[in-house]
Amino acid sequence: MRQPPAFVLALALAAVASGAVHAQAPAGPPPVSVAKPVVKEIKEWDDFIGRFEAVNEVEVRARVSGYLDKIHFMDGTPVKVGDPLFTIDQRPYKAALEQAEATVASAQTRVEFAENDLERAETLRKTGNIPEQVLDQRRTNYLTARAELDRAEAARRQARLDMEFTEIKAPVAGRISRRLVSLGNLVNANQTVLTNVVSTNPIYFYFDVDERSYLAYARTASGARSGATAGAGAIPVTVALTGENDPTRKGRLDFIDNRIDQASGTIRARALIENDDSLLAPGLFGRIRIPGSQPYKGVLLPDEAIGNDQDRRVVFLVAEDGTVQARPVRPGPRIDGYRVIREGLKGDETVVVNGLMRVRAGQKVQPHETTLPPTRERAGS
Repeated sequence: MRQPPAFVLALALAAVASGAVHAQAPAGPPPVSVAKPVVKEIKEWDDFIGRFEAVNEVEVRARVSGYLDKIHFMDGTPVKVGDPLFTIDQRPYKAALEQAEATVASAQTRVEFAENDLERAETLRKTGNIPEQVLDQRRTNYLTARAELDRAEAARRQARLDMEFTEIKAPVAGRISRRLVSLGNLVNANQTVLTNVVSTNPIYFYFDVDERSYLAYARTASGARSGATAGAGAIPVTVALTGENDPTRKGRLDFIDNRIDQASGTIRARALIENDDSLLAPGLFGRIRIPGSQPYKGVLLPDEAIGNDQDRRVVFLVAEDGTVQARPVRPGPRIDGYRVIREGLKGDETVVVNGLMRVRAGQKVQPHETTLPPTRERAGS
């Protein structure tokens, strides 16, 4: 094979060496986006999961026994206090009431006769025409007749109550469940559950709060005074249902229990929520949002500006000469699409907000200044 000339090989080697030199030449500072943190007045919010429960819930039972004669409602409809729900067969109780009234009339007649007899005896006693013993006997007859009348009137009142109890009415306003007993069935007094009624507006929301949050809410409610229960009603809250991103239903915290549960380290709290449209039903899950702090000046950054350094969170500050410095921070909750920086920043620093993967502490970067908007849209948060 014919060998290439020596000068051709020399040119080739020179070209390869020149390419290697260009490949190994250091690149310029990496470009990154930098910005000042957003500093504004904020209020922190905490979310908890809980369940709705009715303010009033009543199992409707009959107070007298008998056969169910009438049903006056449609299953699942709203009812008002005093609306008729059921009627027990009234005929036996009507007869008992008539008998009690007749007994009262008879006892009243005996009282009138004994009273007249006593008056005559007292008149005769003044003239000495009747023995003292007879006067005492007639006084005893009168007192006995009065006692019999009192007993008859008590029996009549009981009969009237029993007659009234045959009409079973709604004890509270709210939504009624389905009928649990059909017409013609025997209903036992104070035992048979006929249906139940739950109030709908307002409605309770119960949830469990950890110890640290409990103390924060106590101070918020009482204006830097401890003692949560007295000021619980001063804390406004909002609630979101399953599938809702933002809590919109308004209410107020109205109860905090009197002790921490030793097993879970939490305390039970309750909020009273408006339910004008009656959409909220007992048993539904929800997410409640409670103010976790008083308003204060907060430092905010986007999540992509916060990096990880082993077991701590850091942000990268850019000096005037472009040098990057790592600063440990303690992040807090998300507000308006940003992450609250509880510790580590004052708010006047220049922070790398985009391009964290291209920087490391001590190197220089090529910063491109941007301005963070006061609020970020959810899609970009």
